[in-house]
Amino acid sequence: MGQFREPSQEEVEKRRIVGVHAEHVSNITSTDFPGHYPGEDHKWDLQRFRNSFKVEFHKHEQYDTQFSLVGIDTAVANAFRRIMIAEIPTISIEDVYIVKNTSIIQDEVLAHRLGLIPLKGNPEAIKQMKWYKKKAPGSEEEEDQRTDYNTVVLDLNVACEWHPDGKNLARKGETDPKKIFVNSSVYAHQIKFLPHGNQEQLFAGENAIRPAYPDILIAKMRPGQSIQLSMHCIKGIGADHTKFSPVATATYRLLPHIEITKPIIGADAHKFARCFPPGVIEEVPITREEARREKSGYEGHEGEIKAVVKNPFKDTVTRECLRHDEFKDKVKLGRVRDHFIFSVESTGQFDSDDIFIQSVKALKTKCQIMKKNLENVAR
Repeated sequence: MGQFREPSQEEVEKRRIVGVHAEHVSNITSTDFPGHYPGEDHKWDLQRFRNSFKVEFHKHEQYDTQFSLVGIDTAVANAFRRIMIAEIPTISIEDVYIVKNTSIIQDEVLAHRLGLIPLKGNPEAIKQMKWYKKKAPGSEEEEDQRTDYNTVVLDLNVACEWHPDGKNLARKGETDPKKIFVNSSVYAHQIKFLPHGNQEQLFAGENAIRPAYPDILIAKMRPGQSIQLSMHCIKGIGADHTKFSPVATATYRLLPHIEITKPIIGADAHKFARCFPPGVIEEVPITREEARREKSGYEGHEGEIKAVVKNPFKDTVTRECLRHDEFKDKVKLGRVRDHFIFSVESTGQFDSDDIFIQSVKALKTKCQIMKKNLENVAR
């Protein structure tokens, strides 16, 4: 077998760009696999991957993280996204046992609203919780499988009454229900955690199970109305129901690529900058060196304004500049095919960066299982 040639760095960078044109996109198919380019070796290599792969953080808050994965395949990036949405286990309200509900909200609607309230607590204890297996419909099993290892119990007991001075305020024309009634609005912070067994140690103090956002409105009531119910929370995944998904959003986008191929000067530079979101294109003066350099395109324009790419990260690839004839053949738009900008917003049960780490572990486990099954088939 002959020697493989190495493509130039310029050629490699050109292959990384997905072209964005006025009415279509180009170069969208992945080409870094053996046999596509004659004379080049594109077999996967661990050391090459280690050298090219990078993780860059852009925003790192507890429940909102933005970072880039550079140097991976689209299938792997999308696997992380799908796992974060659908396969990271969390706990959520599954069964609601209503003792009394005299509010105007129907029982099934109330139960649905409660189920969608995101919960938080000791994250490590939540991860170690066991799975609760529901009895099959029509099953003759009588023994309840619920234990303090697989079920968390919450309670909500609220009654609306007149405020001690409420009737006097009402006679004076007061109409704010929060001033003339007590518990006119039922909020998530009124849900109480009822620990059982070792839950008193695992979910003690600040680690207690509670709504992640205490100001979520559950219902509105008036004097004489009340809600009394018990809730059972179990472990589940987003593939079963979206209430178990640990993320509000988990998305990625490719890094925009903007290349100015010919000088854009003066009023055109200002118009060109307005075609993009603020901060993407910068208007800077043409220097004396640029104006004197032959074939630079800036000859005789010293001190005038030119357009330069400042921060393509902020671009949304709107293609607005491609609509104007004065920019024809002066700019190329694209996206970097192996630079994925992830945005992960947690619902509050786990930190956003921890959710991504869990997705990596989950994908690793899947690969190990597949590898083991392939070895068994080979035998």
